[in-house]
Amino acid sequence: QVQLVESGGGLVQPGGSLRLSCAASGNIYSINTMAWYRQAPGKQRELVAAITSGGSTDYADSVKGRFTISRDNAKNTVYLQMSSLKPDDTAVYSCNVMGRGGLGNFRSWGQGTQVTVSS
Repeated sequence: QVQLVESGGGLVQPGGSLRLSCAASGNIYSINTMAWYRQAPGKQRELVAAITSGGSTDYADSVKGRFTISRDNAKNTVYLQMSSLKPDDTAVYSCNVMGRGGLGNFRSWGQGTQVTVSS
């Protein structure tokens, strides 16, 4: 079983920055894609950013140029650096990790962390 622990959410003023972290632990052989999703009240969950094992990245149009996803393979950790935050970025952010472990292929979700952008 693979567990994900997220940290870094909170309240920030418009224009501010936050950094989210998500660490994976358990019987992990390899990790492929790591991603961040978000869900705002009354809206569907959406992909914010993803990064492959080779370092290729993909971003939602709404966050391009403001958010940066990165990963530390030695620590099985993915980060989301968020800058120039807007009230529309307010949501619960969850990490998602896909890979292979002792029980075969896995896809695990973090517990979610609240990000609130407000003055």
